[in-house]
Amino acid sequence: MKRESSRFLAETAALLFPIDWPEPFGMVMSEAMACGTPVIAYRSGSVPKVVQDGVTGFVVESQEQAVIAANELGRLDGAKVRDRFEERFSAKRMAVCE
Repeated sequence: MKRESSRFLAETAALLFPIDWPEPFGMVMSEAMACGTPVIAYRSGSVPKVVQDGVTGFVVESQEQAVIAANELGRLDGAKVRDRFEERFSAKRMAVCE
């Protein structure tokens, strides 16, 4: 099941994350980025700290901005999305205590 989910995310243009409440982390966003899939999400909760606007996806304020962002997905590089995930959210990185 996990392999199927990863393949599904990797073959998806973007993850839409229209959560409008103070999500404390948003594991699903990081899972998408681990597959090289950019995220389009409302600016709420942890979204601005998880999604690097214009690099790993787009942080939006409205449905209209989400539609515009969807049309801009071609500017994003899935390999860079994956690399940024590794830099910020890999198991090794998250376990470092400094």
